[in-house]
Amino acid sequence: MTDPATPSAQPTSVVRIDLPGGRKVTHRDVAANGARFHIAELGDGPLVLLLHGFPQFWWTWRHQLVALADAGFRAVAMDLRGVGGSDRTPRGYDPANLALDITGVVRSLGEPDAALVGHDLGGYLAWTAAAMRPKLVRRLAVSSMPHPRRWRSAMLSDVRQTTAGSYVWGFQRPWIPERQLLADDAALVGRLVSDWSGPRQPDEETLETYRRAMRIPSTAHCSIEPYRWMVRSMARPDGIQFNRRMKRPVRVPTLHLHGSLDPVMRTRSAAGSGEYVEAPYRWRLFDGLGHFPHEEDPVAFSTELINWLKDPEPDR
Repeated sequence: MTDPATPSAQPTSVVRIDLPGGRKVTHRDVAANGARFHIAELGDGPLVLLLHGFPQFWWTWRHQLVALADAGFRAVAMDLRGVGGSDRTPRGYDPANLALDITGVVRSLGEPDAALVGHDLGGYLAWTAAAMRPKLVRRLAVSSMPHPRRWRSAMLSDVRQTTAGSYVWGFQRPWIPERQLLADDAALVGRLVSDWSGPRQPDEETLETYRRAMRIPSTAHCSIEPYRWMVRSMARPDGIQFNRRMKRPVRVPTLHLHGSLDPVMRTRSAAGSGEYVEAPYRWRLFDGLGHFPHEEDPVAFSTELINWLKDPEPDR
């Protein structure tokens, strides 16, 4: 068993890697919202900013980076605060601040706006950024995550969703979740990605890549902190205020993607998020896919995303 305090992996060698097939991306750091963020960039054109979820880092978008760049977009995948090659700050893991990280990166890249594409926690933050800083968000695409208000309601009132999202409740314990994530060279990370996927299972190289990234010192703790805030703040003034802020409707075209076999975020929980969108909203359910549709069937996911991004008038 690996001691959680042992620095068994270092960010540069683990995070700044090439894409499958040897396709090279540009790795660099950008400053935003008082911290430093690692990005992987490919292509030229309108900016598409890709936001990963748990327990992953920018590399989860490896297929979409290539597809988007080949389709004429500037594709940028960032590591969220505390993950991958980005800064691990002692504070700042509430969704409002994490959303400011994202819009700050858009500004630091010298762009007037971006199409945000978020999965899982990245999707939660993409919803938040679109509501908080609408002028910086051109379009919004979210995978495997309902609107924050819908997420809160489902986790509190739907017994099946509460059970499916039991890992979130487990994260509320101090230190134990971090040790579980890091035990046996982060074996749990591999199990989570496999268990949450559908029949199209990830290969061992993919699982090992995520396990190595989780073993970078402090990553496990920082990865869990947003979920601790999401639960512990529910009855606190800051959480109540955030929930009220999320009443503000999203006013940009929105694409909502979901796997029909997602075991941790039920389709019923995600569906209905369109009530918070006062703009064209498109719901796409991928049959036979789990929690990671962008990895389980990257061609179908990328095709759907690119066609929607290129559609000048996305309909409902």
